[in-house]
Amino acid sequence: MITKELGLTGLKVVPIGFGGIPIQRLEQQTVNAIIDQMIVEGINFIDTARGYTTSEEMIGKALEGGKRSHFVLATKSMARDYDSMKADIETSLRLLQTNYIDLYQCHLVKDMEQYALIMSENGAYKALYEAKVAGKIGHIGMTAHSADLVKEVIMDMPFETLQFPYNLVERQGEPLFEMAHKRGVGVIVMKPIAGGAISNGILSLKFIMQNPHVTVAIPGMDQVQQVCDNASVLKQPFLFSELELMEMDEIVKSLGDHFCRRCGYCLPCPEGIDIPTQFLLEGYMTRYNLSEWSKLRYDGQLVNASHCTRCGICETKCPYNLSIREMLFNVVNTFS
Repeated sequence: MITKELGLTGLKVVPIGFGGIPIQRLEQQTVNAIIDQMIVEGINFIDTARGYTTSEEMIGKALEGGKRSHFVLATKSMARDYDSMKADIETSLRLLQTNYIDLYQCHLVKDMEQYALIMSENGAYKALYEAKVAGKIGHIGMTAHSADLVKEVIMDMPFETLQFPYNLVERQGEPLFEMAHKRGVGVIVMKPIAGGAISNGILSLKFIMQNPHVTVAIPGMDQVQQVCDNASVLKQPFLFSELELMEMDEIVKSLGDHFCRRCGYCLPCPEGIDIPTQFLLEGYMTRYNLSEWSKLRYDGQLVNASHCTRCGICETKCPYNLSIREMLFNVVNTFS
């Protein structure tokens, strides 16, 4: 299996890795099987986070029995101050059942105010640096969704890796990746399938793999077969047929730039609405010709988009600045 160096970290990673978001809803035995298949396929990069509820713990259990040595292990925290980050690092080490995490990242840095807090005298970066000196973590990275923020800090930031969204539809990261590459910053692609909005994930991964400035993409996987399918992308030339090119154009036209990536940062909703699910079901209704199936599931929810009180709290937490209230109103109209 081919590998790339993750910036100047010296870490060698297979260009398709594993995103740990979706395993929160799985049984432990399924997670174990997924990790085992990753070893078989040669996938060696795992990314998770403190905020992914049980993900760190389940991965830690799945790595028991000497499997930890097969992987470059990355996690992240949304802590912004020194004490909180220091505590989160210790929690991650305990849950992942390891004494060393290869890459620890400041998660979802939204703006310069947060960045300044992280880099302040009592900020999160200080805790990360101390943990690196102590040998508890190997390298320090940052994740973000804002291109404006990354443009402002990329040339001077002390972080060794950048994790940023990139797929067939979201291409705003391309100039940032080039800048990162010139600086020796490793590029980790999140949302490679646009949070599930892109139905042909293999096609999107092939597109991403063509970018020479991308080090590794981390699709979420919750089935063993997905590990096999995603790994197969690296075993074929990154060339596109005429039909694939047409499909890529159609995906871009159909999704545009105003869609939910199902990251879940908008939750919890005060009314109990599972906001990403509303948009997922709407997509099944409007894009996949599954009107009866999606309507049955939409109506079967105890709380759905019609319960939105338009309080706007969700919009303050959305990293993509989506007009969630208006989008929920459109969902109601779609299913009415």
